[in-house]
Amino acid sequence: MAKSNYAFKKRQKELTRKKRKEEKQQRKTENKSSEPVETDETTTPPSKKC
Repeated sequence: MAKSNYAFKKRQKELTRKKRKEEKQQRKTENKSSEPVETDETTTPPSKKC
């Protein structure tokens, strides 16, 4: 019976994980850049009066 090459499998798994993570990060940066720029007035929540 042939032995499993665990180091190879581990390396391939790490490379796949790294690739997915980079793609996810790239999608996040694309989404941020495509959003409209908001002014400070629209981003600040209204003050609460008690």
